[in-house]
Amino acid sequence: MTTTAWISAAAAIIVAYLLGSIPFGLLIGRMRGIDIRQVGSCNIGATNVLRSVGKGWGILALLLDALKGYIPAAGFPWLLHELALLADTPAWLKIACGCAAILGHNFPIYLRFKGGKGVATSAGVLIGIAPQALLIGLGTFAVVFGISRFVSLGSITAAVVVPVAGFFLYRQEGMLVPAVLVVLGLLVIWRHKANIRRLLNGTENRIVFGKKH
Repeated sequence: MTTTAWISAAAAIIVAYLLGSIPFGLLIGRMRGIDIRQVGSCNIGATNVLRSVGKGWGILALLLDALKGYIPAAGFPWLLHELALLADTPAWLKIACGCAAILGHNFPIYLRFKGGKGVATSAGVLIGIAPQALLIGLGTFAVVFGISRFVSLGSITAAVVVPVAGFFLYRQEGMLVPAVLVVLGLLVIWRHKANIRRLLNGTENRIVFGKKH
């Protein structure tokens, strides 16, 4: 890669982090007159928006959080290639931009590095780098959530299943993607450590549509 290409790639990674740092859940809550950091789980993610603001707003937060992962992972390398700043769209840059967006969501510079758990943003990244593994993860989440009504349990289970699926799906292309999926899975699980404690203590909140908690 040329010096220009390296500078362009570094700029894309920085912008990906800044995009990932945008706290859409917090902004949606403020639009509705609610500081979601003070209600529910006090998390800025889509689940707390759904619980504290409303189902429609929670879905919007989910989509926006996913987009801020997908756009850097799939869009930024493509854009640099289209602008003739890169000769191709290397897999490592897709992964780097995606991971930067996830880190932005989890540790946003705009909120003193206190962010969400990164599940929706990670899902958006996986659309760009590992869509088959994501489908398996979504299926796992749907089954576990449908049975338990715990979003956290569904997310944690999917975080375990996705790296395993990624190993079998992508190992022939090299170990970069499977290794990244392991790291992302561990990050999701670590960010859910408080939820894990509540699950073990029997105090975790379920999502039951049509009822208020």
